[in-house]
Amino acid sequence: MIDNFNELLDKANTVAISGHVRPDGDCVGSCMAMYNYIVTYYPDIETHVYLDPIPNIFKFLKNTDKIEDIHTVDKDTVFDLYIALDCSDGGRLGDANEFFSKATHTVCIDHHLSNSGFAEFSYIIPDDSSTCELVYNQFGKERITKDIAECLYLGIIHDTGIFQYSCTTEATMAAAGYLMTKGIDYPKICTDTYFAKTMVQNRMLGMALMGCKTFLDGKVIAAVITAEDMAKYGAQSKHLEGIVQQLRDTTGVEVAVFLYELEDGEFKGSTRATGDVDLTVITGVYGGGGHKKAAGFSVSTKDPWSIINDIVAMVEKQLNE
Repeated sequence: MIDNFNELLDKANTVAISGHVRPDGDCVGSCMAMYNYIVTYYPDIETHVYLDPIPNIFKFLKNTDKIEDIHTVDKDTVFDLYIALDCSDGGRLGDANEFFSKATHTVCIDHHLSNSGFAEFSYIIPDDSSTCELVYNQFGKERITKDIAECLYLGIIHDTGIFQYSCTTEATMAAAGYLMTKGIDYPKICTDTYFAKTMVQNRMLGMALMGCKTFLDGKVIAAVITAEDMAKYGAQSKHLEGIVQQLRDTTGVEVAVFLYELEDGEFKGSTRATGDVDLTVITGVYGGGGHKKAAGFSVSTKDPWSIINDIVAMVEKQLNE
């Protein structure tokens, strides 16, 4: 816990909030929970939340219409307090890192194993299910409103795969259970933001499954989506959410690898594990990170399958140790 968190808010006139680039459910949920907390309990603070464009399915959360573009901020701006959420290092903040670095005080709340504590004040517990669970603990039950509960529940279900992943603990379930008591429509949140898929998403999933390959007698499965594939159906990176999980759910698979091409020709990689393979060791080779059973990275390559072959070799080495 950050013991002086509320004291930092008491002393701040301007607060900025950001999460990692290409925000997912836990990032959006934790950032919006923090924003709603501050505007509810500290209405005199000038509060800003800066995020990359978020998926439309998350826009039901209160005040997502208040999300701003960091590029609109005057270069000379110095915030009293900058809060980074679900972000393992300053670089993952993207262009917001410029303002984070020069803020008077900085806070980071995160659950990534690779986080070395880049903020002045940190609350980092890699074993917790999600940043939203940490934010829940930081706020305390008595200050969680229905609007805040929706944000936190969203993040928890997305980072636990609706409580399927091994990061789910008794404490996670207790937190989710309490959030349900605040009157949120939890079945709708699960259905609309996790299970429901657009036709573009279904087509990209189908393409990934049709083109996937298996290795090591089916212990590893991998798929690649290129920029050309995405252009064919007008897909964006947000339409690729869930593909790596679907690959991971294949019978007999211990490690799933999914690479997709970004606009600049770089590939974004996502990995998931069901066995004992430590994915942070593998993704760390490419400057990535995350969690033991869920980690990501980015790599510049003209041959994504060569990267996958290297990853398979690293997986095999761990399995044989």
